[in-house]
Amino acid sequence: MARGKVAAGHVNLVKLCVGADTVEDLAAWQASRAAQGPGGRPRHVTRMWPKRGAELLAGGSLYWVIKGAILVRQRIVALDEAVGADGVLRCALVLDPELHRTRAVPKKPFQGWRYLAPGDAPADLPAGRAAEPALPPRLEAALAEIGVL
Repeated sequence: MARGKVAAGHVNLVKLCVGADTVEDLAAWQASRAAQGPGGRPRHVTRMWPKRGAELLAGGSLYWVIKGAILVRQRIVALDEAVGADGVLRCALVLDPELHRTRAVPKKPFQGWRYLAPGDAPADLPAGRAAEPALPPRLEAALAEIGVL
């Protein structure tokens, strides 16, 4: 999210995007009925309910790590209850369908999700750059790591 464009007091999440090799893969998955909840918005179901839910809903986004780098974000619009096939209550992160490409930031693997402070979140790419074909994720991460991107 471009710094300074969201109300103070929010927090973001960062999560690995398992099964997607590109931002386009993520977009294709979220366009499928399987990824959508009531109302047709994409959602991501997670086992844990965020303790900082109010801060997430105050302007937070979910930053997706694809192939070792944060590459894209989506605004979190709601937190819904979702019951799994096993009967366990989970949290569905309801997402704005618009994907915002960000500057590539290398990120080592981790489990689950982590909070991401607004000051640590990568900036959105300028409007013209977001439409450019993406670099291969590993190349983009390597360039970001040495400070080129």
